[in-house]
Amino acid sequence: MTALHDQLAQVLAHLRANRWTEAHNLVQTDNSPLSNWLHGIVHIQEGDLEDAEYWYDQAQRQFRSRGSLAEEMDRFEAELLLNQ
Repeated sequence: MTALHDQLAQVLAHLRANRWTEAHNLVQTDNSPLSNWLHGIVHIQEGDLEDAEYWYDQAQRQFRSRGSLAEEMDRFEAELLLNQ
């Protein structure tokens, strides 16, 4: 596993534990497409959909056709596992 993979897995763990601030602080340290997507998911959890849409755009992902927060976290986790 790469350092980025480990970091994104930690961000996801923070999200699942409702530790938004910790997740947000950690996800901001990288600008890869996966990090940008997860950054958008963090903002969905926060309820800031405008910022979430911005980060989805940065990740080149469709914001308006996304799933629920839980579905997005599951999709992200599956993608992260594929990109180990």
